[in-house]
Amino acid sequence: MQVPKKIYFKTFGCRTNQFDTQVMISKLKEFELCDDERCSDIVIVNSCTVTNGADSSVRNYISSMKRKNPNAKVILAGCGSHSKGESLFEEKKVFGVIGHSEKEKINEILKQEKPFYQIGDLKHIDSTIVEEFVGKSRAFIKIQEGCSFRCSYCIIPSVRGDARSHKEADILAQVEKLASNGFGEFILTGTNVGSYGQDRGSSMAKLLKKMSIVRGVRRIRI
Repeated sequence: MQVPKKIYFKTFGCRTNQFDTQVMISKLKEFELCDDERCSDIVIVNSCTVTNGADSSVRNYISSMKRKNPNAKVILAGCGSHSKGESLFEEKKVFGVIGHSEKEKINEILKQEKPFYQIGDLKHIDSTIVEEFVGKSRAFIKIQEGCSFRCSYCIIPSVRGDARSHKEADILAQVEKLASNGFGEFILTGTNVGSYGQDRGSSMAKLLKKMSIVRGVRRIRI
């Protein structure tokens, strides 16, 4: 029987990224989650690129992995995959690159034996229902993705795409599942949560009202 490869996740940046890491963890079916990067076979770096400092932190971590665990395959995910992924891949700093739309396919992607660059698109909306938050006492719920403001100083629209809301039914199903698994405190997150519902004829107020009546929900943070 083949021993499953060990996967370590290193998450940089915001709570939206933390939720995205949980989505990827929930999709691992043929791999073993590892809590020590030094003994892992694959290291997935869920990156942040919102500032130059964030980019430097990610790049420095990737370089440090060459010393800590030279045999590990380093995979770049997150916002940095859209801004720095191509250059890091061409420089052979990472074994693979996956964009936001590809994270739900993580189990199949990690089976690839050859280097890969799968950036996907910036229109995707996750449909995964996360049942547990590994290592967390509070649950993050991503309610929307992207931002349409396109401020001149901000890179976010080009790495997360335009604002798009998750389906209300999917969000409530997510909350109900986590509440039934013992979570009572929920943190609503997204790239620009104030825009929630504008593309679906809903609003933050309507969502909060429906969340508040779910059995087991004790506290909601935004």
